Order: sequence, then structure tokens, then C-alpha cells
Amino acid sequence: MSLEDRDQDPDIALLRVLRDDGTADPATDPRLAVELLRRAYREMRRCRLLDARMLAMQRQGRIGFYGGARGQEAVAVAAGLAVGENDWVFPALREQAIMLVRGFPLRTFIAQIFGNSGDLLKGRQMPCHQSARSVCHVSWSSCVGSQAPHAVGAAWAMRARKTNAVAVGFVGDGATSQGDFHAAMNFAGVWRVPCVLVCQNNQFAISVPAERQTASRTIAVKARAYGLPGVRVDGNDFLAVYSVIRSALDRARAGDGPTFIEAVTYRMGPHSTSDDPSRYRSPDEEAAWAARDPVDRLRRHLGELGHVTDATDADLDGELSAELTASIEEAEAQPGLSTESLFDDVYAEMPWHLREQVAETKRHAAGRRRGQPS
Repeated sequence: MSLEDRDQDPDIALLRVLRDDGTADPATDPRLAVELLRRAYREMRRCRLLDARMLAMQRQGRIGFYGGARGQEAVAVAAGLAVGENDWVFPALREQAIMLVRGFPLRTFIAQIFGNSGDLLKGRQMPCHQSARSVCHVSWSSCVGSQAPHAVGAAWAMRARKTNAVAVGFVGDGATSQGDFHAAMNFAGVWRVPCVLVCQNNQFAISVPAERQTASRTIAVKARAYGLPGVRVDGNDFLAVYSVIRSALDRARAGDGPTFIEAVTYRMGPHSTSDDPSRYRSPDEEAAWAARDPVDRLRRHLGELGHVTDATDADLDGELSAELTASIEEAEAQPGLSTESLFDDVYAEMPWHLREQVAETKRHAAGRRRGQPS
């Protein structure tokens, strides 16, 4: 095989559909329905606006932590639109849009960041670590790479139960240097479980660039060693990402085993509200990637098709802003959680020693309200 032939391999070559001017390459265009593209554009704009509001609120001291997805919206939105109703998602840090795309209420999503009584998780998880059975979405873990073996294990159970569901696990580029990633890839390849593993290669593991953590030519090519097909796709191209994820889901559902996808993208904002990216990357680099902004690229494509104008954008922004403002106000107005909720959900039937602790907690709380020492 010549070098030129190898460069056409899907785990080395970069699959793209959208050109910089917004037109689609007819050789790779999946010819998605316009309504799907319009929905994707709305969801990506909503995610972008949500991030901006949450970052501002963290700076105001109203919430404690947030990890934004600016620049990476195409992957999460594409996955949310591609998965089936019973498919389970095991996200990393920047896939929060998936559960919103699948219908999770925005107000409840935001309440989790406040950790108040509107939070389904009762304030027990870190901010921005949402999960919900209603949309088959597992909380991500701050332990890097742990989502991959969780997804593979769930896929094993799905096949054993003959559910026809698929598990979708996400990792960042930094996670591919972790042992959990290699264990998951090996298990997936050997047992051919119905799983799709997606790496959002956003170029940095917090502040460490990808080239300093792996000597591999691409991340997708790592799949070869485990007997999995690997696909390298432009993660800022919604059409390409949706097509690749949908194909991988169909393949898994047909019993043909797992797929590993490397989505090449860029984190345009900080790693989290605790990070200052100006310390490890240049303005020129940020400007070059900003020119490939996934929201702008899909907007240009819809504009070429005649489905987006400045007027429709203004209407959409007004609608999304109103929705977000109302959701924030409703979520922030929820009362705090009671101290007794600490004892909930531990046992099906509360044992005697916890009942005593609940009673003691209530006595202390009543004493504080009366101004008596506890």
C-alpha cells in the first residue's frame, strides 16, 4: 500500500462534508433533511447561548462551576439527534447538549448547577454533572477516561438482554493516554459489543497539547490495534459528524460490533471556569480555529440553501434568550434542599441508626431556628 493510499484510510484521512463557503461536497454529502439541519442549528445556537450565560453567572458568584462546550457543539448535537430512544449515553465534560436535544427540561438542567431542590440529583453531584434516566444519560465523571469502560460494560449488558440498544461513550484526547481507554477498546474489540466510542479531540487535555501525549499519527488509528474500525471526522462539520455517528450506530445495532470515532475539533473557550487558556495557547491559533466555528459553518450551509437569514437569526436569538432567561429564573428560585435529604435513597427501608440521625438532625435544625445553640 502506498503512502497516498494510506492517507485515504478513514482513520487517517479527515472526513469532511462542508466546505469553508458553506457548500457541501457532493462526494460526501449525506443529503440530510432540511428540517434536521434546522433543528441542529437551533440546538447548537441554544448550547452556545447557554454556555455564555452560565459562564457569566459563575463570574457573578451565582453558580460555583461550569464547563463550556463552545466550539464543540456539532459533536454533541449530532449525537443527540442520531441516537435512538433507548440508547444510553456515557458523556465526558462537553456533551451536555445531548440530554437537552433528547428532551430533558432546560430548567431542571440548570437547577442541577445550582444544586437546589429542583435538582433531580438532590445536590449530590458536582455542578454540570447532570444525568437522567428519562433520557438515558449517565453522569460524567471527573476521573478522566472512565466513561469508556462504563459504556462498553453497558453495551455487553444490552446485548445479553437483547435490547437492540447501543451504548455511546465519550472521551477527550487526554483520556486516550489513560489505562481505562485501552481496557475499554480491547474489551470492545474482543467481544464485539454494540458500542460507539467517540473521542472529542479538542487539541488540549486542559493545557497539554495532543502531540505531547501521543506519538500516534492520529487518535483514530489507535483503533487498528484493537480490531475496531476507526473513523476520523471533522468535528466542526455537523453533516459529517451526524453521518459518521449514525452509520456507527446502525452498524452496532446490526450486530457488526463497535466503532471508534475521532472528532477533530477545538475548545474555543476555557477548559472550565477555573482555567485561563491564554497561558498555553496563542491568539493566532484561536483565531484560526474560530474561522472553522461549527455554528457559523452550519449557518453558512443553511444560508446557501436559503433557509437562514439575518432576520430569522434575530428571531431565533430572541426566542432562545427568552427561553433561557425564564429557565434560569425558575431554577434559581427553587428553595434549597433540606438537611434530612442527606439520608434519602441509601436504603429501601431506612435502618434504625439512620432514623435516629434524622431525628437528631431535625432537633439541631429546630434549635438553630429558635436561636439556641445546637
